[in-house]
Amino acid sequence: MTVGVISHYRCSEHNMGEFHPESPARLDAIQDQLIRSGLEYVVRQIDATPLERKYLSLAHSEDYIQYIFDNAPNDGLFQLDSDTAMNSKSLSAALYSAGAAKDAVDKVMSEELSAAYCLTRPPGHHAERDKAMGFCIFNNIAIASEYAKKHYGLTRVAIIDFDVHHGNGTENIIKDKNGTLFCSSYQYPFYPFDVQESDQPPIINTPLAATTKGAEYRQIIAEKWLPQLHQFQPQMIFISAGFDAHIEDEMSQVSLTEDDYRWITDEIKIIADKYAQGRIVSVLEGGYALGALGRCSVAHINGLIGN
Repeated sequence: MTVGVISHYRCSEHNMGEFHPESPARLDAIQDQLIRSGLEYVVRQIDATPLERKYLSLAHSEDYIQYIFDNAPNDGLFQLDSDTAMNSKSLSAALYSAGAAKDAVDKVMSEELSAAYCLTRPPGHHAERDKAMGFCIFNNIAIASEYAKKHYGLTRVAIIDFDVHHGNGTENIIKDKNGTLFCSSYQYPFYPFDVQESDQPPIINTPLAATTKGAEYRQIIAEKWLPQLHQFQPQMIFISAGFDAHIEDEMSQVSLTEDDYRWITDEIKIIADKYAQGRIVSVLEGGYALGALGRCSVAHINGLIGN
């Protein structure tokens, strides 16, 4: 079957300012690299549909949802936290971003796609049940994983978060829900700072020293995550695909490369093929060195395909 890339031009209309690192140029950099690699002719490119408001409650409180809708500006910026703002197009972009993740679930579950990569923004893994933070408005991956359980009756889903920042929002939303295993690696100490290390399901929080390089990273993941994933036997795997631990990315000090992202994608695919009929939904999170972001996305997609 085919791997899909799900995106929408409206995701590029969210803009928090000329010098903000979470910029529309991120999506352009990835699309440019898809063209250079020839992958644009290999993957199926699909336009996302906006998420219906009712599905936001899978991850967020009604008070928070109403707050976002009430404060979406007609012009200028509305500041949600010190790092996160909405312009007049941000609410639409956020709904398309969350909608892409839901679309991916539907297309993978229907076997229209074997796996999907949601090339969207704003990202989502820092958004908690009741607040926006860290460039994130709605938690795309939490919404999609809960949708898969509620709509398709899945009882075991795994969320893999290899962004260099801890997926605090995802943990906040899923920690008390049954049937989800959450694995997050992250530089520590680092934003969002207040993170509790854990090696016991359902939360596997795996801190990384700032000096971590590829070989050490692979060993840590092989020891901390892979046995737990094999034991859990997920019926579907979700990936918060952040590429800001790359050596070229000034957002962090961890020093991974494209080969490391390909390695972890390959390991996830092995587990998905064994237990989940290959079903993987991956959603873009961080990654701010544009050249590296494009190359890492290509490596990640090639891993999803199995090239």
